[in-house]
Amino acid sequence: MASDIIVQNLVSPITLAFVLGMVAAAIRSDLEIPEPVLKIFAIFLLLSIGLQGGRELAEAELGSIVAALGATLLLVLLLPLAAFGIARFFGRFDVANATGIAALYGSVSSVTFLAAQNFASSQGTPAEGFLTGLVALMEWGILVALFIGRFSMAGADGRTRALGAIVAETLRGRGLVLLVGGMTMGYAVGESHFEKLEPFFVDLFRGVLVLFLLEMGMTAARRLREFTKVGPFMVAFGTVVPLLFGAAGTLAGTLAGLSVGGAFVLGAVAASASYIDAPAAVRSAFPEANPSIYLTSSLGITFPFNLIIGLPVYYGLAALWSSVFGG
Repeated sequence: MASDIIVQNLVSPITLAFVLGMVAAAIRSDLEIPEPVLKIFAIFLLLSIGLQGGRELAEAELGSIVAALGATLLLVLLLPLAAFGIARFFGRFDVANATGIAALYGSVSSVTFLAAQNFASSQGTPAEGFLTGLVALMEWGILVALFIGRFSMAGADGRTRALGAIVAETLRGRGLVLLVGGMTMGYAVGESHFEKLEPFFVDLFRGVLVLFLLEMGMTAARRLREFTKVGPFMVAFGTVVPLLFGAAGTLAGTLAGLSVGGAFVLGAVAASASYIDAPAAVRSAFPEANPSIYLTSSLGITFPFNLIIGLPVYYGLAALWSSVFGG
């Protein structure tokens, strides 16, 4: 059963597009997707999941959301703290670099979320629509990580005064604006109005996601060329920590009453690492942190690991927790 799920993931269009992108970069192909087009793809994907999430949220009962919200808040607090502690005390990184690692691994990858949603649907266990809101909330793991870093460097006066600016920057971030804004729109428009948008924002979704993953594969392959800068510890960190966080996320989702698909998606998001919003915040708050450490690990190691190997593992864990703890 587990092997069948892994094989299905490896031959899915999403995974194959990512692998094709990695191959194209490895052979130095002139294949490229223009940056303006990529930005359009990203806007489309984020707004689409926001709209669909808002649509589902409008039909959800409040009682079914409260427990999942509590589990998410717990993950927002604990994941950055755990990532910081592992990087600081096992990896022997200084505070700035440990904070950078914690910010990326305490936050989320929207593309991993999209891939997990698609994977859950392909297994016949779609996740609850309101998970879009939980994913948006998990972006606040960035702030938790930065606070931990500032607390650890209490003597640096200028850093504490920048906290308000970092909060504002996170709230203005593209991912958060599109997810929350799309959810608000989807919640407000109603089913009849949403049907008019469905051919564009739903039917075209997976096709655009395939093209986006093609570019992500090329980008990840380029980052892998910086392998020697990351070091053996970060290679282990970029694979082992996602497995631990994925296990914790799927367990938290199961105990909060989510379906197998919902617990799986929450676990996959917990296991992911940001490579868009969080690096910008880290550069602003801790410019001395080395991007070749945290960004190469996130995009070059953890992202492809999750996409190719992690998703089937997290799905298996969600199914296991459901059989053990499910009602």
